Amino acid sequence: MAGTFEIVFDGGALGNPGKGYGSYRIAGPDGVVAHDRLDYGDGITNNQAEYRTLIAALERLAQHVGPDAPATTVAVRGDSNLVVNQVLGRWKVKHPDLQPLHRRAVGLLRAFGRSDVQWHRRDASVRVLGH
Repeated sequence: MAGTFEIVFDGGALGNPGKGYGSYRIAGPDGVVAHDRLDYGDGITNNQAEYRTLIAALERLAQHVGPDAPATTVAVRGDSNLVVNQVLGRWKVKHPDLQPLHRRAVGLLRAFGRSDVQWHRRDASVRVLGH
């Protein structure tokens, strides 16, 4: 099941903090693996929702590829400058509520053989995710 997979993720909150939500799509060599929408309830910030959505997508991909994770490449695309730059180690993670989410996301990325995390414009997320 190894190969290259692309994750496009986006999260947000109605109010900040507010009702958190997110969605992601995972596509691989054989097409779309998953396209999910998630609800996180109340009291969630935009940044928490972004991280939670990325984590959910990485967990889903890890489950999908199983023991082939070390031979798998994952390309992650999102429109959150904060999450992308923190995951890449360019920006510090100062907020205590984001620190465990950051650790989890980075740990999941390390399970894959190669990762390519890049920011993309909001319209690219909308084109893939529909919102």
